[in-house]
Amino acid sequence: MMIKTARRSLLALTLCAAPAFAAPVLTTEGGIEHRADVSLDLANQLLDATMAACHADGRTAVAAVVDRGGNLVALQRDDNVGPHNTLAAQRKAFTSLSTKTTSRKLSEIARNNPESENLNTLDELLLLGGGVPLKVGNQVIGAIGVAGAGGAAIDEGCALQAIEQVLPKTL
Repeated sequence: MMIKTARRSLLALTLCAAPAFAAPVLTTEGGIEHRADVSLDLANQLLDATMAACHADGRTAVAAVVDRGGNLVALQRDDNVGPHNTLAAQRKAFTSLSTKTTSRKLSEIARNNPESENLNTLDELLLLGGGVPLKVGNQVIGAIGVAGAGGAAIDEGCALQAIEQVLPKTL
């Protein structure tokens, strides 16, 4: 009986996958919420658009997408980008996901607010611009991080262009 119920639930989620992405909470069954999350397909679309935005400006970079749980979903890295930027991109994405704000904004907050300045002591967070949360409605479903494109504003700009280009198409 439980297997049949699980199969029906899985079938329902599969049939509703495309329109369900737009809703922050897909369904609630038995107290369990099924939430929107970043798929591998969406992550790859975002990365392709991010890298294209950086390349259009004559920049190279590395970009990472994490899902709502902070897990790395996908990563793309140009050939000539320093190896430290790979981890930086992933940590920027995690920082944005975790704090639900851009990593650049969090960096500014930590610099200007004495109560927040100790955020730079958390190894998981990277207080450099280039991380941007991915939002559906008011829900953060993941984040993208960019590093190595030439500075915080440029890294963030590549991510924002990609989000603007890709996310509206999926909603």
